[in-house]
Amino acid sequence: MCGIVGYIGDKNCLPTLIDGLRRLEYRGYDSAGVALGVDEKLQLVKAKGKLSNLEKELSSNNLSANIGIGHTRWATHGVPSKKNAHPHTCCALNIAVVHNGILENYLELKMELEEGGHRFESETDTEVLAHLIEENNKNGTSFVQAVEKSLGRIKGSYAIGVINMSEPDTIVAAKKDSPLVIGYGKGENYLASDIPAILDKTRQIQILNDDEMAILKTGFVKVVKHGEKVDKKIVDVTWDLEAAEKGGFEDFMLKEMFEQPKAIKETLRAYIKDDEVDISSTGLSDKKLASFERIFITACGSSFHAAWVGKLAIEEWAKIPVEIEISSEFRYRFPVIEPNTLLLAITQSGETADTLAAIREAKKRGHKVVSITNVLGSTITRETNGSLVTQAGPEIGVAATKTFVTQLIALYLIALKLAHVKGSLEQEDYKLILGELKKLPEYVEKSLQKKDEIKKMAEAYHKKPDFLFLGRGFGLPIALEGALKLKEISYIHAEGCAAGEIKHGPIALIDEDCPVVAIANKSATYAKVRSNIEEV
Repeated sequence: MCGIVGYIGDKNCLPTLIDGLRRLEYRGYDSAGVALGVDEKLQLVKAKGKLSNLEKELSSNNLSANIGIGHTRWATHGVPSKKNAHPHTCCALNIAVVHNGILENYLELKMELEEGGHRFESETDTEVLAHLIEENNKNGTSFVQAVEKSLGRIKGSYAIGVINMSEPDTIVAAKKDSPLVIGYGKGENYLASDIPAILDKTRQIQILNDDEMAILKTGFVKVVKHGEKVDKKIVDVTWDLEAAEKGGFEDFMLKEMFEQPKAIKETLRAYIKDDEVDISSTGLSDKKLASFERIFITACGSSFHAAWVGKLAIEEWAKIPVEIEISSEFRYRFPVIEPNTLLLAITQSGETADTLAAIREAKKRGHKVVSITNVLGSTITRETNGSLVTQAGPEIGVAATKTFVTQLIALYLIALKLAHVKGSLEQEDYKLILGELKKLPEYVEKSLQKKDEIKKMAEAYHKKPDFLFLGRGFGLPIALEGALKLKEISYIHAEGCAAGEIKHGPIALIDEDCPVVAIANKSATYAKVRSNIEEV
């Protein structure tokens, strides 16, 4: 949930840092800060709360620097406070670190460093890294070597940016299990945890892989892995800055809801060729697809609800048994996955740590893994056998909207393709379903036109303390997703449950102050859902 921005060049870095952090505000944060190299001395400015508080602090300092790193923090270790805000420094106050992720062995390292005379100012795990780099930067060891040696001691996840006033012309960046990108400019270079932070400055991007380190200077960037130089491709980002802005809407989520028809249309266009489903980007031939006897899908959050819908579609159309599991559960147990099983992993960002851990475990056991993600070049696209990349464009809002519906599209297409190659669906039905999928953008457009009607309903019910969402069949995971959305966005308690289960407990909690939302599809379960509605 944190954001990182860095700059080195011939201009004042502060506008770039603040603009970049502002573009990352959607991630949520409780404090913000910057570290600047001013005349080979480190200047640190931090503030609790909004970015505007940091700007007020900066306005009274009149600082200017050609190198700097900035951060917005969401507390994981230590309460939200100015002292716990990033960047963090060492005893000599000449090294500053910004960090996303969690250092799992920080307490052990902190005790070791304290025994060696280091004194800590914050309650965070990140400060340990600043002191560790300081310790390893002694006795003629270079800045880069000190960072590399320090990371060798770390257990956990990280995306970091580090500056050191002993080498004031360098930013060192590194990542493991947390995203980090490098941006290339003319006589200047950039660092960010997400592309939108620097998209108004450059479209020339490199995405760092795990265990890679980037050394940024004014005139060049060098990427290394375990001390060896890595030749990396520079990617031209094609989506424009407006795609990462609100575009006249009140908030990102509303904007992205109205982008759903286009996102669906573009995703269908990418994977339907000559009126046939084409998922060759998975790297699986029709013969290989036909050989799978079971499907296993792993995902988290909204992606797990999409997986549930996918399970129902695959089982109904392709007649293949499907198991679904939350990635954070999968990674810590040993599920029985039989031979001839295809594992699907779904993650909007392509960087979800639990899902990445799950696919790595599956690959160790020799299973084919295909991913569904919205980010081309993300970690999961590089680590799976093939991918379906949804065409939703950047999603800034915290709650999944257009990426959720395009995940559903991708899963429907996989279900259709499996049914087609296995011959479990008549050609007439195959074409009928394909035709209905093509109509979805139009259906969604019509739903969005009811926004005023929906707003009136929201005004009527927004003060209710509890909501219950009910569904059966395909409607059940959608009910669960509806409850999740209400909790995420409105901070209102909401539960989703199978409509047939309300008599087994939930009905006892329903009163006149608890609205019930029923997902009543026109399907075999419609009459049953109506009956359940009458019960409440």
